[in-house]
Amino acid sequence: MKPYQHVAIVECGEPLLPIPESLFALVSPHPYATVGAPYGEKSPFYLREGVLKHLIEAQALLQKEFPGWRIQVFDAYRPIAVQQYMVDYTFRDVAQSKGLSPDRLTESERESLLELVYEFWAVPSLNPATPPPHSTGGAIDVTLVDEFGQAVAMGSPIDELSPRSYPDHFAASTDFRDRSFHEQRQRLRSIMLTAGFQQHPNEWWHFCLGDQMWAWLTMQANPDAKVTARYGAVGEV
Repeated sequence: MKPYQHVAIVECGEPLLPIPESLFALVSPHPYATVGAPYGEKSPFYLREGVLKHLIEAQALLQKEFPGWRIQVFDAYRPIAVQQYMVDYTFRDVAQSKGLSPDRLTESERESLLELVYEFWAVPSLNPATPPPHSTGGAIDVTLVDEFGQAVAMGSPIDELSPRSYPDHFAASTDFRDRSFHEQRQRLRSIMLTAGFQQHPNEWWHFCLGDQMWAWLTMQANPDAKVTARYGAVGEV
């Protein structure tokens, strides 16, 4: 179990609501659906009602500083079946990228690859006490687009399994371009945290509000706080 999964969940019952395409830039076609993730008639562009309100607040903060810029949503709600599919897909992809056959791995190789995958992907648990963050409707993967609709350079793509994904990876660099990446990541982080979100420690793009990770990170920042999660796994849209 990851540390945040020990946080208690007191489900509040908020509904999932669609993310308004008129307000935000949504990545389309959706990358997970493109590789075969089983969404069916469901959509990844849903969030809990309270989370959506805070995302709209983050967008307003961004546009106050940069008129015309928008938050681009890469992924939000993720059914557990999709989480399982993408973990398996990522595992196979990583194995093949290392010249290994996913079906002919030693136990040591399998454990090493799973360790890497689970550094960035949550376990697709069906246990109501340990839901994957995206399956709660309280987690979202985002970046920024400018007034021309062009993605702002962040230094690494979303879902890259490498240290470049760590939010502060470029913080100590003296290279001009690296500093630009760090400044843009800090800009995204600042608006999201100001709007009430918390940021995944390993992923510059992942933010959460109301789920177990959010509660755990809130208590890490304020050890005297006693916080519970208010979002558990939700049924399919």
